[in-house]
Amino acid sequence: MNWVRRRPAAFAHWIKSASKLKKTLIAVPSLFLVVVFWSVSTALLAPGTDPLSARLAEWGRNHYLGFVVTALENAQYSVSKPKVGGTLDAGAKQLLAQEATHYAEMIPSLVTPALPGEGNLKTVFKVNGQPAIQVGYLRPDQDHTSYLAGIAIMQSSLLKFVQHPGFSEPGKLKEIGSTDVLKGEELQGLAATFNSAFKIKDSLGGYYQNGVTIKPLVDHKATLVIHSDGTLDIGTWGDEVTMDSTVVTARQNLSLLIDNGVVTPDLNKSVLVNWGFTVKNAHFVWRSGIGVDANGNVIYVAGNSLSVQSLADLLKTAGAVRAMELDINPAWISYMWYPVTNAGVQEYPHKLVAFDRPATRYLSPSSRDFFAVYAR
Repeated sequence: MNWVRRRPAAFAHWIKSASKLKKTLIAVPSLFLVVVFWSVSTALLAPGTDPLSARLAEWGRNHYLGFVVTALENAQYSVSKPKVGGTLDAGAKQLLAQEATHYAEMIPSLVTPALPGEGNLKTVFKVNGQPAIQVGYLRPDQDHTSYLAGIAIMQSSLLKFVQHPGFSEPGKLKEIGSTDVLKGEELQGLAATFNSAFKIKDSLGGYYQNGVTIKPLVDHKATLVIHSDGTLDIGTWGDEVTMDSTVVTARQNLSLLIDNGVVTPDLNKSVLVNWGFTVKNAHFVWRSGIGVDANGNVIYVAGNSLSVQSLADLLKTAGAVRAMELDINPAWISYMWYPVTNAGVQEYPHKLVAFDRPATRYLSPSSRDFFAVYAR
C-alpha cells in the first residue's frame, strides 16, 4: 500500500522533469538560431562594399562551412562555364581601340593572329610628365578568344607602394597602425589601388606588417614585400626576399608562378599541394596576379576565364621574372587607376577590367587588405 501511495508523487515528479526537458530542448535550438542570426546579421551589416553573396560566403568559410560554399561555387561554375571560342564583345573591342603612345612597347600576343590594338600599352598616369602606369590588353589563350585580360605596368622609379589592412583580413588595425580605407591625405598623389591575396588561413603562408606578425611567415612561399622606401619586390621567403630593417610588409600567398624568368612547370597538377583547397586549377575563373620585371617594375594582371597557367603566361609575356597569384573570383579582384587632369584635379577612378566591385571600393572600409600606389 505504501508503494501505491508514493506512485502519484513519483509520477508527478516525472511529469515535471519531462516538462523541464521539453523546455530545454526547445530553448537550446532557439538560442542557437538567435546566435546564428546575430552572427549572420553582423556579417551582412558590416561596413564596406562587399556584395551580399561574398558576405555570406565569407561567413560560411569562417564558421566551418567552407565545404558548403565550395560546393555551391562549383555548382554555379558548372552551369556558367566560360565561353570557348568566339569574338570580343563591344566593350572589349572598345578597350583595344586605344592607341599606343610613343613611349610604350607592344606586349607579344598569346593568340595568333593578334587583333588590332592587342598588346598595345597606353599611358594612364604620369609623374613629372613621365609615364608611370601603362595598361594593355591580351586574350588569355587560343581557346578563350572572347575575353580580354588587363595588364598594368607600374614604373617603380616613379611610384611607391603601401599596404592597407582590412578590418576583417587581417584586422588589428590599431596594432598595425594603418587604415582600412583611403580618405583625406591618403588620397593625395594616389595613382592606383589593387587587391591583395587569399584569406590568410587559405594562403598557406603568413602576414607581417609594421612590426606586427599576424601569422608567421613560411620559408620558400611566394611573398610580396614592401620596403620602407616604397619599393615592392616578390620572391620566395628566405631565399630571394628576407626579413631586414627595411621590410614594412610581407604578404604571402601560395608558391611562385614564375621564378628566374621561368614559368613553374605543371601548374595544372598537384592542385592541393601547390595552390590550396580553394583554388581549382581546372577551372577558368576570374584571377589576378602580380610580378616584377628585371628592372624592378611591377606588373599586375587580372581577367576572367583565366587558369593558373594562363595567368602565369600573361605575367611572363608582360615581362615578369618573378610572379605570384593574388586573389581570385570576381568579388575580390580590383585594379583601378586615378587619373589627374592637367589642372591637377583627381578624376573618378577607372577600372582596368570589368570586375564586379565599384571603382570606389577602397574609398569605403575594406574587409580585406589591399595596396595603394602613389606618385613619388
